Amino acid sequence: GIRLTPKEKLEIPVLFMPAEMKIYKAVVIIHVMRENGENWPYEVTAESNTDLKRNVIVAENGETQGILWMYPINGTPEAPQQKSVVIRCQARQRLEQRVELLLIGVMPGASDLPEAGNSATVSREESSSTPEVINGSSATLEFLYELQYQSDEIRSQLESLVGMELVEKEWDTESRIVTLIFNVVFAPSKPMRNEATVIIQCTEGGLWKFPLVFIATEPEVDDVINIEAVGLNKESIVGFKLTSQTR
Repeated sequence: GIRLTPKEKLEIPVLFMPAEMKIYKAVVIIHVMRENGENWPYEVTAESNTDLKRNVIVAENGETQGILWMYPINGTPEAPQQKSVVIRCQARQRLEQRVELLLIGVMPGASDLPEAGNSATVSREESSSTPEVINGSSATLEFLYELQYQSDEIRSQLESLVGMELVEKEWDTESRIVTLIFNVVFAPSKPMRNEATVIIQCTEGGLWKFPLVFIATEPEVDDVINIEAVGLNKESIVGFKLTSQTR
Protein backbone atom coordinates (compact mmCIF):
# COMPACT_ATOMS: atom_id res chain seq x y z
CA GLY A 1 0.00 0.00 0.00
CA ILE A 2 2.91 2.40 -0.40
CA ARG A 3 2.39 5.03 -3.07
CA LEU A 4 5.34 6.23 -5.13
CA THR A 5 5.39 9.14 -7.53
CA PRO A 6 7.58 8.97 -10.65
CA LYS A 7 11.32 9.11 -9.83
CA GLU A 8 10.60 8.90 -6.10
CA LYS A 9 13.03 6.93 -3.93
CA LEU A 10 11.96 4.37 -1.32
CA GLU A 11 14.24 3.23 1.47
CA ILE A 12 13.54 -0.22 2.89
CA PRO A 13 15.19 -0.74 6.31
CA VAL A 14 16.46 -4.24 7.11
CA LEU A 15 17.19 -5.07 10.76
CA PHE A 16 19.43 -8.01 11.63
CA MET A 17 19.59 -9.08 15.29
CA PRO A 18 20.92 -12.67 15.46
CA ALA A 19 20.22 -14.76 18.55
CA GLU A 20 22.72 -17.50 17.72
CA MET A 21 25.98 -17.93 15.79
CA LYS A 22 24.51 -19.47 12.66
CA ILE A 23 23.68 -18.43 9.11
CA TYR A 24 20.37 -16.62 8.62
CA LYS A 25 18.70 -16.29 5.21
CA ALA A 26 15.76 -14.19 4.06
CA VAL A 27 14.39 -12.60 0.90
CA VAL A 28 13.06 -9.05 0.53
CA ILE A 29 10.30 -9.08 -2.11
CA ILE A 30 9.02 -5.84 -3.66
CA HIS A 31 5.78 -6.03 -5.65
CA VAL A 32 4.81 -3.07 -7.84
CA MET A 33 1.41 -2.55 -9.46
CA ARG A 34 -0.30 0.42 -11.05
CA GLU A 35 -2.39 2.47 -8.61
CA ASN A 36 -5.45 2.35 -10.91
CA GLY A 37 -5.15 -1.45 -11.23
CA GLU A 38 -4.61 -1.34 -14.99
CA ASN A 39 -2.03 -3.50 -16.71
CA TRP A 40 1.03 -2.38 -18.59
CA PRO A 41 0.57 -2.97 -22.33
CA TYR A 42 3.97 -4.70 -22.55
CA GLU A 43 3.65 -8.42 -23.31
CA VAL A 44 6.19 -10.99 -22.15
CA THR A 45 6.99 -13.34 -25.03
CA ALA A 46 9.00 -16.53 -25.30
CA GLU A 47 11.91 -14.50 -26.66
CA SER A 48 11.95 -12.14 -23.68
CA ASN A 49 14.84 -11.98 -21.25
CA THR A 50 14.87 -14.81 -18.69
CA ASP A 51 15.18 -12.45 -15.72
CA LEU A 52 12.29 -10.39 -17.08
CA LYS A 53 10.01 -13.42 -17.40
CA ARG A 54 10.83 -14.50 -13.85
CA ASN A 55 10.11 -11.09 -12.32
CA VAL A 56 6.92 -10.16 -14.19
CA ILE A 57 3.36 -11.13 -13.26
CA VAL A 58 1.43 -11.74 -16.46
CA ALA A 59 -2.33 -11.27 -16.75
CA GLU A 60 -4.66 -13.56 -18.70
CA ASN A 61 -4.52 -11.36 -21.79
CA GLY A 62 -0.70 -11.47 -21.80
CA GLU A 63 -0.17 -7.95 -20.50
CA THR A 64 2.04 -7.12 -17.52
CA GLN A 65 0.03 -7.00 -14.29
CA GLY A 66 2.87 -6.47 -11.81
CA ILE A 67 6.64 -6.47 -11.37
CA LEU A 68 8.62 -8.26 -8.68
CA TRP A 69 12.09 -7.52 -7.32
CA MET A 70 13.63 -10.17 -5.09
CA TYR A 71 16.70 -9.42 -2.94
CA PRO A 72 18.23 -12.40 -1.09
CA ILE A 73 19.74 -11.51 2.30
CA ASN A 74 22.38 -13.65 4.01
CA GLY A 75 23.04 -12.73 7.63
CA THR A 76 26.33 -13.75 9.27
CA PRO A 77 26.59 -13.05 13.03
CA GLU A 78 29.88 -11.53 14.12
CA ALA A 79 31.19 -11.96 17.66
CA PRO A 80 32.43 -8.91 19.59
CA GLN A 81 36.10 -8.21 18.89
CA GLN A 82 38.36 -9.99 21.34
CA LYS A 83 41.35 -8.71 23.31
CA SER A 84 44.62 -8.37 21.45
CA VAL A 85 47.15 -11.20 21.53
CA VAL A 86 50.69 -9.82 21.86
CA ILE A 87 53.55 -11.68 20.16
CA ARG A 88 56.91 -10.28 21.20
CA CYS A 89 60.31 -11.23 19.79
CA GLN A 90 63.78 -9.72 19.72
CA ALA A 91 64.89 -8.50 16.30
CA ARG A 92 67.06 -10.99 14.36
CA GLN A 93 65.65 -13.86 16.41
CA ARG A 94 62.93 -16.43 15.61
CA LEU A 95 59.94 -17.10 17.85
CA GLU A 96 57.42 -19.97 17.71
CA GLN A 97 54.38 -19.43 19.92
CA ARG A 98 51.19 -21.44 20.40
CA VAL A 99 48.14 -19.20 20.40
CA GLU A 100 44.75 -20.45 21.60
CA LEU A 101 41.67 -18.67 20.24
CA LEU A 102 38.27 -19.36 21.82
CA LEU A 103 35.19 -19.32 19.59
CA ILE A 104 32.13 -18.88 21.81
CA GLY A 105 28.61 -19.82 20.72
CA VAL A 106 29.42 -22.19 17.84
CA MET A 107 26.29 -23.92 16.52
CA PRO A 108 27.19 -27.39 15.21
CA GLY A 109 24.70 -29.24 13.07
CA ALA A 110 23.27 -32.59 14.10
CA SER A 111 25.82 -34.49 12.00
CA ASP A 112 28.71 -32.51 13.50
CA LEU A 113 28.25 -33.67 17.10
CA PRO A 114 30.49 -36.48 18.42
CA GLU A 115 28.81 -39.80 19.20
CA ALA A 116 30.02 -39.94 22.80
CA GLY A 117 31.68 -37.67 25.34
CA ASN A 118 31.67 -33.90 25.62
CA SER A 119 34.78 -33.02 23.64
CA ALA A 120 36.56 -33.91 20.44
CA THR A 121 39.98 -33.13 19.03
CA VAL A 122 41.13 -32.96 15.42
CA SER A 123 44.66 -32.20 14.25
CA ARG A 124 46.02 -31.58 10.75
CA GLU A 125 49.58 -31.19 9.59
CA GLU A 126 48.98 -29.07 6.51
CA SER A 127 49.41 -25.32 6.95
CA SER A 128 48.66 -22.18 5.02
CA SER A 129 48.54 -18.45 5.67
CA THR A 130 45.68 -18.13 3.16
CA PRO A 131 42.01 -19.01 3.70
CA GLU A 132 41.75 -22.75 4.25
CA VAL A 133 39.03 -25.28 4.97
CA ILE A 134 39.99 -27.72 7.71
CA ASN A 135 38.28 -31.00 6.88
CA GLY A 136 37.92 -33.97 9.16
CA SER A 137 35.49 -36.75 9.96
CA SER A 138 31.73 -36.37 10.46
CA ALA A 139 32.42 -35.35 14.07
CA THR A 140 34.22 -32.14 13.12
CA LEU A 141 33.32 -28.57 12.34
CA GLU A 142 34.80 -26.75 9.38
CA PHE A 143 36.50 -23.36 9.65
CA LEU A 144 38.17 -20.91 7.33
CA TYR A 145 40.85 -18.58 8.66
CA GLU A 146 42.81 -15.70 7.20
CA LEU A 147 45.39 -13.23 8.50
CA GLN A 148 44.39 -9.73 7.40
CA TYR A 149 46.52 -6.58 7.55
CA GLN A 150 45.38 -3.00 8.10
CA SER A 151 47.18 -1.69 5.02
CA ASP A 152 49.36 -2.80 2.11
CA GLU A 153 52.33 -1.19 3.82
CA ILE A 154 51.89 -3.33 6.93
CA ARG A 155 51.35 -6.38 4.73
CA SER A 156 54.67 -5.75 2.96
CA GLN A 157 56.43 -5.47 6.33
CA LEU A 158 54.85 -8.50 8.04
CA GLU A 159 53.88 -11.01 5.38
CA SER A 160 57.38 -12.47 4.92
CA LEU A 161 58.09 -12.39 8.68
CA VAL A 162 54.97 -14.12 10.01
CA GLY A 163 53.73 -17.68 9.55
CA MET A 164 50.50 -19.12 10.94
CA GLU A 165 49.37 -22.77 11.06
CA LEU A 166 46.29 -24.36 12.60
CA VAL A 167 47.61 -27.38 14.51
CA GLU A 168 44.72 -28.44 16.72
CA LYS A 169 41.00 -27.98 17.17
CA GLU A 170 38.93 -28.81 20.24
CA TRP A 171 35.36 -28.17 21.26
CA ASP A 172 33.12 -28.73 24.25
CA THR A 173 29.55 -29.57 23.23
CA GLU A 174 28.08 -28.44 26.56
CA SER A 175 29.56 -24.94 26.64
CA ARG A 176 29.64 -24.71 22.80
CA ILE A 177 33.15 -23.27 22.97
CA VAL A 178 35.58 -24.22 20.20
CA THR A 179 39.30 -23.80 20.84
CA LEU A 180 41.55 -23.35 17.82
CA ILE A 181 45.26 -23.74 18.56
CA PHE A 182 47.63 -22.03 16.13
CA ASN A 183 51.39 -22.21 15.83
CA VAL A 184 52.59 -18.68 15.05
CA VAL A 185 56.13 -18.04 13.79
CA PHE A 186 57.60 -14.52 14.02
CA ALA A 187 61.09 -13.76 12.71
CA PRO A 188 61.61 -9.97 12.62
CA SER A 189 64.71 -8.47 11.05
CA LYS A 190 64.48 -5.07 12.77
CA PRO A 191 62.56 -3.38 15.63
CA MET A 192 58.88 -2.76 14.83
CA ARG A 193 55.34 -2.75 16.14
CA ASN A 194 52.57 -3.77 13.75
CA GLU A 195 49.07 -5.18 14.00
CA ALA A 196 47.10 -7.80 12.09
CA THR A 197 43.75 -9.54 12.55
CA VAL A 198 42.89 -13.23 12.38
CA ILE A 199 39.49 -13.64 10.70
CA ILE A 200 37.82 -17.00 11.46
CA GLN A 201 34.57 -18.13 9.87
CA CYS A 202 32.60 -21.28 10.62
CA THR A 203 30.75 -22.99 7.78
CA GLU A 204 27.74 -23.44 10.09
CA GLY A 205 27.70 -19.67 10.58
CA GLY A 206 29.52 -17.10 12.67
CA LEU A 207 32.49 -14.77 12.30
CA TRP A 208 35.21 -14.09 14.88
CA LYS A 209 38.02 -11.51 14.79
CA PHE A 210 41.16 -11.67 16.93
CA PRO A 211 43.67 -8.78 16.83
CA LEU A 212 47.36 -9.75 16.90
CA VAL A 213 50.09 -7.29 17.90
CA PHE A 214 53.60 -8.12 16.65
CA ILE A 215 56.37 -6.40 18.59
CA ALA A 216 60.05 -6.72 17.68
CA THR A 217 62.41 -5.33 20.34
CA GLU A 218 65.94 -4.01 19.87
CA PRO A 219 68.44 -6.69 18.77
CA GLU A 220 71.51 -7.68 20.71
CA VAL A 221 74.67 -5.60 20.26
CA ASP A 222 76.77 -7.01 17.41
CA ASP A 223 80.14 -6.07 18.82
CA VAL A 224 82.00 -3.56 20.99
CA ILE A 225 84.58 -1.35 19.25
CA ASN A 226 87.41 -0.11 21.45
CA ILE A 227 89.43 2.89 20.26
CA GLU A 228 92.68 3.38 22.12
CA ALA A 229 94.10 6.91 22.19
CA VAL A 230 97.71 7.29 21.04
CA GLY A 231 98.05 10.70 22.69
CA LEU A 232 96.37 14.06 23.25
CA ASN A 233 95.19 15.85 20.09
CA LYS A 234 96.14 12.85 17.94
CA GLU A 235 93.82 10.75 15.77
CA SER A 236 93.18 7.11 16.57
CA ILE A 237 91.63 4.98 13.79
CA VAL A 238 89.89 1.60 14.02
CA GLY A 239 88.60 -0.21 10.94
CA PHE A 240 85.71 -2.71 10.84
CA LYS A 241 83.58 -4.36 8.13
CA LEU A 242 79.83 -4.18 7.59
CA THR A 243 78.12 -6.81 5.44
CA SER A 244 74.80 -6.03 3.74
CA GLN A 245 72.20 -8.83 3.71
CA THR A 246 70.61 -7.49 0.51
CA ARG A 247 71.69 -5.71 -2.66
